[in-house]
Amino acid sequence: MAILYEHPLSPYAQKVKISAREKNIDLELRTPDGIGAGGAQGEFVDANPRAEVPALIDGDVRIFDSTIILEYLEDRTPSPAMLPATPAARAKVRMIEEVCDTHYEAINWGLGEIAYFKRASGAKAKEMQDRASRQTAKLQSWLTKQLGSADWFNDRAFGWGDLSVVPYVNASVGFGNGPEEGSILGKWLARANERPSVARTAQEAIDSIAGMQQVANVLEQGLFKREYRDHRLEWMMKTGGPEIVLDGLKKNNIRYSYEFE
Repeated sequence: MAILYEHPLSPYAQKVKISAREKNIDLELRTPDGIGAGGAQGEFVDANPRAEVPALIDGDVRIFDSTIILEYLEDRTPSPAMLPATPAARAKVRMIEEVCDTHYEAINWGLGEIAYFKRASGAKAKEMQDRASRQTAKLQSWLTKQLGSADWFNDRAFGWGDLSVVPYVNASVGFGNGPEEGSILGKWLARANERPSVARTAQEAIDSIAGMQQVANVLEQGLFKREYRDHRLEWMMKTGGPEIVLDGLKKNNIRYSYEFE
């Protein structure tokens, strides 16, 4: 059985789990030790020297990066196909995935910094949350245009485009930024969440939130460091959080991507 190192709240890991479950691929799920404290080691880091989830171990195969893992699963188990049939349709869902993995992920991640890790409070938190809400609405408007009149982002069947979007929109619901139930995107979300692969993955994420209640205290003690990489750092800087970055550097509770050993 293949091993997937993951965290239930990671949208990148959620994508992989949904695809595997749609393909009836059994995965042994593991959450790596020490990932947030800079102490990750062992076969997880051997599989992903970035020390980021997800990382897949399938026999002698070691793969990191959620998109590359999705491609591997598609090649390994072609049916049912997650990618649509035509080159144009495949390019479209890959572009949707890229937007969600960068622009959308950064917004939800930033909201998690405020909600779980208490990086901001009071008026500053409200200011950043309001800006994030407006940013989310714009992204959801763009996604609605990509969906058009189709039932799925993959057009006629649930697939790559849908599993790339649903973790982010479900997270938005949790932050109070979900689409209206009767909207085009809201109806799509309801359809997607009815699928067993999505429902199981979403429930795992919800269940894991209970374990986030003490993370702010652990962060304040310097025992946990959040990764401020590329699009996440950009979001924080442009959404009113430069002082959050400076404070985190001073307290040594933020980090950037691991260097390869």
